[in-house]
Amino acid sequence: MLRAFAPRGGATGLGEPPGGRGPRRRTAAAPFWKSDADADPWRDPHAPAGLGAPAAFPPEADQPGPVVVDAQGRRRLRLRDVSVRLTVLALLALLLVGATGGATAWWLGRTADEQPLLAPGTQLSEVSPGVSREPGSVADIAGRVSPAVVSIEVSLANAGATGSGVVVDPAGGYIVTNNHVVSGAADDEEAEIRAVFSDGSGSAATIVGRDPASDLAVLKVDKPGLVGATLGESEALVVGDPVVAIGSPLGLAGTVTTGIVSALDRPVRLSGEGSDTNAVISAVQTDAPINPGNSGGALVDGTGAVIGINTAIASLGGNGTTGGSIGLGFAIPIDTVRDISEELIATGTAVHASLGVNARSVTDGTRDGALVLNVEPGSGAAEAGVEEQDVVIAVDGQAVASSEELVVAVDAHDPGDTVTLELVRGGDSREVQVVLDTA
Repeated sequence: MLRAFAPRGGATGLGEPPGGRGPRRRTAAAPFWKSDADADPWRDPHAPAGLGAPAAFPPEADQPGPVVVDAQGRRRLRLRDVSVRLTVLALLALLLVGATGGATAWWLGRTADEQPLLAPGTQLSEVSPGVSREPGSVADIAGRVSPAVVSIEVSLANAGATGSGVVVDPAGGYIVTNNHVVSGAADDEEAEIRAVFSDGSGSAATIVGRDPASDLAVLKVDKPGLVGATLGESEALVVGDPVVAIGSPLGLAGTVTTGIVSALDRPVRLSGEGSDTNAVISAVQTDAPINPGNSGGALVDGTGAVIGINTAIASLGGNGTTGGSIGLGFAIPIDTVRDISEELIATGTAVHASLGVNARSVTDGTRDGALVLNVEPGSGAAEAGVEEQDVVIAVDGQAVASSEELVVAVDAHDPGDTVTLELVRGGDSREVQVVLDTA
């Protein structure tokens, strides 16, 4: 092979065999290349490669149909070349398929049984719910406290009122509520008060005592088997503690709402609303939704203990009776409720300390206080030398920034206690000792 095909004369690639080119016509013994084999690029491995022109197709008009190739090499059907016989055959086939499908659907619709609309005795599948109500959850608290919360219905000659109440002494049948809920029935012999319990039963209720100065009242019912609420301590509360409000807002008994303690020791004035209530309380403020009808209901902490009696709401319209919750509700602290309720149950009345002045809130732009408008003759304030136009700025060293804060500071004491007032008179500050009277 090397002798036959070795390159000769300095050439590269395959060479001719000895003796030159063979015959033109291929024979069994003759070589297979032609006279131009040296110039054939397919025989020369060193020949350069190059792309040729794309395939060219004749015009569609020159192509026999019905399938032709366009200039881009795509095959398509030329309808004008389809024979009439083939077209008719295709249409007949489509008609046959349509007729067969329609006849089959008609036959099945006439013969198949219809599914009935109603199926008596049907039972849906049952699964075991995976609900977990841990101790201390809202559901747990509501389940334990709701039986101790009642709805209060007051029927008058030409009007009525609704509210809530909390059973505080089940053995004695005592229920605490707000004074403004039952005050309309206090002097009306034809008025009726009814307590409706969580099980739907009801019982007539009698007023044991009322305290307009704290907006609290105690009722008594004659019903065995009452469930009493656990009373907590409002002094232990901190802002942010979770709370649950339970009552009958808008007459909807057993309503439960949740929130937090949003402020403590908030001075709130309670007055009017068609009652003789005229109180200033140091309230527990909450954002738990409270609406008209929640009055007298329970504000409960995370342990299920009552820490306040819901009594008022803030309203943009200034009317806490007709307005709804805007996220600012107020409750009487349970420590105050306990003291007043015990007095009402024991004597029918409650006693409060009094300074003996009327005041309103003022400010000079840098300091706030309570401006004395008048001093009751013979009162402790009069005996101590308090005068009109004095501005009280502190009680026992505790700053007083409004007339409401002055009332709350005085009410925290008992009649006969001595308090130190810091006054501003004519631009000068002075202190006086006042012995508190009985309101």
